Amino acid sequence: MTERPARQVILLSGPSGAGKTRLARRLSDQHGWPVVRLDDFYKDGHDPSLPMIEKGLPDWDHLDSFDLDSAVDALDGLCRTGSVDVPIYDISTSRVTGRATVSAHDAPVIVAEGIFAAHAAAPLRERGLLGAAYCIRQNRWLTFARRFLRDLAEHRKPPLVLLRRGLRLCGAEPRIITEQAALGARPMTPPQAEADARRCAGINS
Repeated sequence: MTERPARQVILLSGPSGAGKTRLARRLSDQHGWPVVRLDDFYKDGHDPSLPMIEKGLPDWDHLDSFDLDSAVDALDGLCRTGSVDVPIYDISTSRVTGRATVSAHDAPVIVAEGIFAAHAAAPLRERGLLGAAYCIRQNRWLTFARRFLRDLAEHRKPPLVLLRRGLRLCGAEPRIITEQAALGARPMTPPQAEADARRCAGINS
């Protein structure tokens, strides 16, 4: 019989700009839970399997742009050994620019956040590593505004590309949430997910 790992993963999925990173940071600050940014597991721009959109720009919203297997293996290693090296990805240049070490220390919970996090729910559950999975949602126009301002500030792509992407994602948001719920990520606002994550970890208010 396989021994249950000492650590479990809480997944924060949801539309880009919905508040996953803010929530992950808050959970880390309050409880010392390490955070793995799953968006750092995008494929390099020279990878021939990376889906592209207009003008040769990567399609960051297509699942094939994400290296799911590497992300799940990294979470598995962190849960079982307490430490893992992860990539540092630069969206503006479409490539990995370095590596970082994430350490769990004595934390019983690992937080993993990213737009494709829901796709990690099934493989993590099979490995006995899934604590909970949430699809973070808010008013979609608030999400649109936050995403657009963030992407502009970080110079992720040309402004017109970002605007078109933002409007497309805003229209697709109800479908995105439905699809992620079908993968096992429960739709919740950030405060709801925070309260439920604390409950799952056995933390009283």
